[in-house]
Amino acid sequence: MDVTIRKIHKQEYPLLDTFLYEAIFVPEGVEPPPKTIITSPELQLYVEHFGESEDDHGLVAEVDDNIVGAVWVRIMNDYGHIDDETPSLAISLYKEYRGFGIGTAMMKEILALLKAQEYKQVSLSVQKANYAAKLYQKVGFEIVRENEEEYIMVNCL
Repeated sequence: MDVTIRKIHKQEYPLLDTFLYEAIFVPEGVEPPPKTIITSPELQLYVEHFGESEDDHGLVAEVDDNIVGAVWVRIMNDYGHIDDETPSLAISLYKEYRGFGIGTAMMKEILALLKAQEYKQVSLSVQKANYAAKLYQKVGFEIVRENEEEYIMVNCL
């Protein structure tokens, strides 16, 4: 599979809504939430006015000229918030493209971009039951806090 990972273009920012929905972890046997869930304020933090802050950075993965995944960061008071200097990360890949290393490649690219921008660390929140928690650890994220359902993870760049 030929994959290209590149910076997201401004005209593609609306796709982040789609990938935000795709990023919602739905355990096996559980009905997915309605797509309107992404209009909730706690989820709109991830996408609303994306690109207007110098701390907004995003990449997309393309296969055959189709965008199949996105990874983006911004400094926001979200579930994975650490402090006001640490960007929070969101990543999503269409289900049919998972398991091919695309997510890992996107993670490595965004981490390199953040390091080049001289960020010290990046954080995220992931549900404990989500298989992606292992991917995050594989690329250097460590658990710094947890609650009953989620890990808060940090990658020191």
